[in-house]
Amino acid sequence: MPNPNRGSCGYQSSEFEEEYERPSKSQLKREMTALQKLGQELVEQARDRVKRVPMPEDVRDAILACQQITNHEGRRRQMQFVGKKMRTLDEAEVALIQKTIDSWKGASKAETAAMHAMERRRDKLLTDDNALTELLSEHPHLDVQQLRTLIRNARKEQAENKPPKAYREIFQILKQLQKAPAGGDALDDEDAEDQEDEDNE
Repeated sequence: MPNPNRGSCGYQSSEFEEEYERPSKSQLKREMTALQKLGQELVEQARDRVKRVPMPEDVRDAILACQQITNHEGRRRQMQFVGKKMRTLDEAEVALIQKTIDSWKGASKAETAAMHAMERRRDKLLTDDNALTELLSEHPHLDVQQLRTLIRNARKEQAENKPPKAYREIFQILKQLQKAPAGGDALDDEDAEDQEDEDNE
């Protein structure tokens, strides 16, 4: 008995149209979402950075305007406008913006890795007495008495659940040792990391 579900061997042309129409709509939506996200990433960057990104002036103006809006609803509407502006860009312009953002992320990853390395070294100084000897052999100019006092105080802070003042000071000393001679935003970075330490405690 023939299977009634099989029908004829051929397919209706409308079935093909439906099959191919859906992915194209989905693809379009994915591209729109990606452009909206790209715009959001730019809005979250520092203004000076945004000004250096190669993009049309009207797109940049929309992003800079969005950064200045503090009202939630106003900012949401401006973000939609930013998304609309992002969709006017051609593929080459989008690729250039993405490349710029990726280069920032690469720098950020390196900074984060360095920060984690310093945090691990600080924790080792508190748990392993040999770590201080090792640090002093690498940097003989360090004030050994000051470091010993800070380590002792940091251990006490942890034991008594006190604010991590000495703990943060050790981090700053390690950061000064790590820092390259040409450090443009060193103070801003330190302030940010101080705050991050406070948030993590």
